[in-house]
Amino acid sequence: MLKELKPALLLLLVLTLLTGAIYPLLVTGLAQGLFHHQANGSLINQDGKVLGSELIGQPFSDPKYFWSRPSATSPMPYNGGSSSGSNLGPLNPALEDAVKARIAALKTADPGNTAPIPVDLVTASASGLDPHISPAAAEYQVTRVARLRSLPVKEVRRLVAAHTESRQLGVLGEPRVNVLTLNLALDQLAKH
Repeated sequence: MLKELKPALLLLLVLTLLTGAIYPLLVTGLAQGLFHHQANGSLINQDGKVLGSELIGQPFSDPKYFWSRPSATSPMPYNGGSSSGSNLGPLNPALEDAVKARIAALKTADPGNTAPIPVDLVTASASGLDPHISPAAAEYQVTRVARLRSLPVKEVRRLVAAHTESRQLGVLGEPRVNVLTLNLALDQLAKH
């Protein structure tokens, strides 16, 4: 019996060391060496303080900022530990009420804006953590942000264009704007 047990225990030890220690250390070392920023959560630091991540949406409610896509995570919006959508179907009255409330908030913040409201400003993403909005959603907000910050509309549009990411590899996904990095650029512009 010991004859059969010895190779099994030896194999268990070798595989435990290989898959439980050597492989994770190798992958972690490569990630830290080659992709340090991404391996550490794509965090945005300013003056030694973490402001957020490029990968997780942030709540912005002040009208002088671009607003993110709504979040359906609980118990608070943009909760990275609770990634989820609302699971409300298109015929659910709660979804209709939520969308109407978001439309009302957008119209209250910018009553002169008569442009159609992009859908990503009134509906949550599947994860509830989307850090991006569409270029159309950013454009919808340009005049409000420019007016409240006393900036030329042309300058705010330039910032939006500078922070618009194109499709990955030229074909995957859609163009998008990272709201956190755009709002940080707005704050930097205001300081100058």
